[in-house]
This record gives sequence, C-alpha cells and structure tokens, in this order.
Amino acid sequence: MIYASMFAALTAVGALIRIPIPVSPVPLTLQVFFVLLTGLVLGSRWGATGMAVYVMLGIIGFPVFSGGSSGVGVILGPAGGYLIGFVMGAFVTGLIVENLGKSTIATITAMITGLAVIYTAGVLQLFIIADMPSIRGAVVIGVLPFLIGDVIKMVAAFAVAKRIGSIIEYKEVHRIDE
Repeated sequence: MIYASMFAALTAVGALIRIPIPVSPVPLTLQVFFVLLTGLVLGSRWGATGMAVYVMLGIIGFPVFSGGSSGVGVILGPAGGYLIGFVMGAFVTGLIVENLGKSTIATITAMITGLAVIYTAGVLQLFIIADMPSIRGAVVIGVLPFLIGDVIKMVAAFAVAKRIGSIIEYKEVHRIDE
C-alpha cells in the first residue's frame, strides 16, 4: 500500500510538468511515464490501486491533475478518459508482466498494451465530450501528438523499472525496511 501511495504521489508530480499541445486539449505530461512504471513495478492489483488513489485524490479536490487541476469536472472533461485509462492501463501493464514475466519482450508488450488502453479510454471520451465528427479526428488530436513523447517515456519507464524492480524485490526477499 505504501508503494501504491508513493506512485500515486509521483504521478501527481508528473502532472505538474505540463506542456500544452496547440492542436489538442490534452497537454503533454509525465503521467504516462508513472502509470506504466507503476504497472511494471507494482503489478496489476497494486498498480491499479495506486492509479485509483491518484484519480480519487483529484476527484475529491486535491490539485493532482495536469497543471494542478482537480475535481469531477476534469474527469468529465475532454482529458478525463485518459485519467480513467490510467487505472486500467496500470492494471493491464501489470497483468501482462505478471503473466509473461519481466523479459524485454514481455515488458515492451505490457507497456504498449497499457498505453493502448490509456489511448482508447482517452480517445473515446475526447470523441464524445468534444463532439467530434469522427473517431479518426479524436485519434489525430488525442494520440498522434503524443506518440513520440510516449515512446520516450516507455524507454525511460523500462530502464527505471528494471532498477526499481530489483530494489523492491531485494527488499521483499530480505525484509528490509527503511
């Protein structure tokens, strides 16, 4: 539970680093990096729990969403689907790693699938809320501007997960408390 809370806090910090994208109502942040990292390190159950804590903190009014925003209005807005997708994305990422192991191929597959889940939830809500004429248009403004940045975040999450995962596993096996 401590790790889940810590990753929720890290995701909140990642939301504060916000780069607006002119063609999209959804800004570029480090949230996806922390969502994928959470799933890789904590697995499905605790990864989803950490992201659910993050989303709930934002809903009840803590300024943890992009740019320090919060509230139900954010969840119901054009970027809300991505936030809901964070919970599902962390779960799926963790589930794949739990079932396929932590090989490079399994980890990459887990992150791509987790990101696809985030994008799917985000694009669907963006399509509905922004009253877009087509899903294709929602993909153009809700996915394409983020692909390069998200690939970079996946590479970083992969590297950090390998390091953090080994530290957490070592502590679990040797029962080390800090």
